[in-house]
Amino acid sequence: MNTLEEIMNHNREFVEKKEYAPYKTDKFPDKKMVVISCMDTRLVELLPKAMNITNGDVKIIKTAGAIVNHPFGSVMRSVLVAIHALGAEEVFVVGHEDCGMSAIEPEAFISKMKDNGVPEETFQTLENVGIQVNNWVKGFSNVQESVNESVKLIKNHPLIPAHIPVTGMVIHPETGKLSVVNDGYEALAEK
Repeated sequence: MNTLEEIMNHNREFVEKKEYAPYKTDKFPDKKMVVISCMDTRLVELLPKAMNITNGDVKIIKTAGAIVNHPFGSVMRSVLVAIHALGAEEVFVVGHEDCGMSAIEPEAFISKMKDNGVPEETFQTLENVGIQVNNWVKGFSNVQESVNESVKLIKNHPLIPAHIPVTGMVIHPETGKLSVVNDGYEALAEK
């Protein structure tokens, strides 16, 4: 049985037994928060438990490294939708210790892409249109600095209202311990 068949078999039982009932909610976040976190598998259940959030409480955006690296990319668009269309009133960027993005070496990563069948010509074509794949796939060496950069990009975005607190945090992926890197409430009070 392949993964799709396994998922669909489980899903049929899930729906038939009405196991979805405890998860019923609407599209508006009860705690009026949007959380940007890493896609790391260790955080799937740990992060919500560590932050005391449950189904329906928040909008969660998962991305490699919890990085917001483009002011008009899909992550930033999702933040803006959460705020302007779905009622979120604050943003949390939550990176984590031992993040895989801190170990990304662009040259090795590109080599892996080539090993997986991406032709050399593709990289040349991308470079010809101004896309520097080396820069695009680059990770970070310090998670706190990376979180701060994402917080700064969000906070300074022209479409983010000035009253929205943007907080940066780092979570330990084994214990769930949270550390505040950038206090969004403190930053608002200083204005």
